[in-house]
Amino acid sequence: MSDMPSALSQRWLTIIGIGEDGPAGLGDEAKRLIAAAPAVFGGRRHLELAAAIISGERRAWESPFDRSIEAVVARRGSPTVVLGSGDPFFYGVGATLSRHISADEMHVIPAPSSFSLAASRLGWPLQEVTTVSLHGRPLDLIRPHLHHGRRIIALTSDGETPRHLAELLCLSGFGQSKLHVLEALGGARERQRHARADRFDLAAIDPLNVFAVEVVAGEGARTIALTPGLDDALFEHDGQITKQEIRAITLAALAPRHGELLWDIGAGSGSIGIEWMLTDPSLRAIAIEQSSERAARIARNALAFGVPGLAIVEGTAPEALLNLAEPDAIFVGGGGSEAGVLERALQALKRGGRIVANAVTLEMDAMLLSMHEKNGGTLTRMEIARAAPLGGMNGWRPAMPVTQWRYIKK
Repeated sequence: MSDMPSALSQRWLTIIGIGEDGPAGLGDEAKRLIAAAPAVFGGRRHLELAAAIISGERRAWESPFDRSIEAVVARRGSPTVVLGSGDPFFYGVGATLSRHISADEMHVIPAPSSFSLAASRLGWPLQEVTTVSLHGRPLDLIRPHLHHGRRIIALTSDGETPRHLAELLCLSGFGQSKLHVLEALGGARERQRHARADRFDLAAIDPLNVFAVEVVAGEGARTIALTPGLDDALFEHDGQITKQEIRAITLAALAPRHGELLWDIGAGSGSIGIEWMLTDPSLRAIAIEQSSERAARIARNALAFGVPGLAIVEGTAPEALLNLAEPDAIFVGGGGSEAGVLERALQALKRGGRIVANAVTLEMDAMLLSMHEKNGGTLTRMEIARAAPLGGMNGWRPAMPVTQWRYIKK
């Protein structure tokens, strides 16, 4: 292809970020490559924006999207252009394509992302802003970021999303937060509007919008702390929950690391798996719970804490553990004394993985003593007492002691 720079001749795929101003916002190189490309892929809006300079075949994204990705990959070696919004590698099509096509096959020309445009319009230093994509994703993902004084910029799915987010903020105790809706950024239809969450009255919002919020926490706002060991009262539970102080110690023992998968066996309220996932967005967890009622409760808790990706397996261990993805860490709470559970868990654990098991019953205690004797690791006894009324005064009321076994698989 004569228009392709020689140094990039082996890079058959060109990914170009385009803004709402269309070709006017593109550099000469990007316009030249689009005009010379035999095939140009993109969303219908992107193809319309660039229509005046496209001479090759226009290929709009199909549904399901995987079909279009396969079509792009099928052109490997043939000059191809893909159009995306703004920065294609910031929650964009570039990130998806990179799972199928290596970087040395690509030539990428990004444009300012919607986050950059929104921050520049609002005068917010982008490095101090929390960015999140809610485009085609659960709105609950914003919940862990709701801290007083934080600024958040979120990508949305449509013109209704800002109103739904305002409602979520009000229900969570952040109704005084100041909201900004930035529509059609970079184009002729661009506009900004503002409202308080509890007085949200914006209508006819452009489907192409970015939502920004200056978070203000009201009294009793549901703020999800950044440390492990969240208040028990934040969880919906029936008493089957690893208590706050023990949970903090347990999370420390599980020692979450980037990209890891946890099995939470006998999940109860789901508190361990939920706090594991809150530690870092890359973390995954599977909650295994035999009670259908508790499994439904775990799902509600996962949404309330903004980790809707928590996987839930309803069933009884060890049978329910079959065919699950190999874990990096395992927590055994309820049900650990059942025959074969600890053995099956240990067998499934990756080499170098961690298993942490808590016992409050004599039967489970005996099981952990046996596992420690057989495999090694560490045993810890934890006793917590809380002050409580005692007659006309106060006294210490002990909680049930907990024995914890920790082991790293060799």
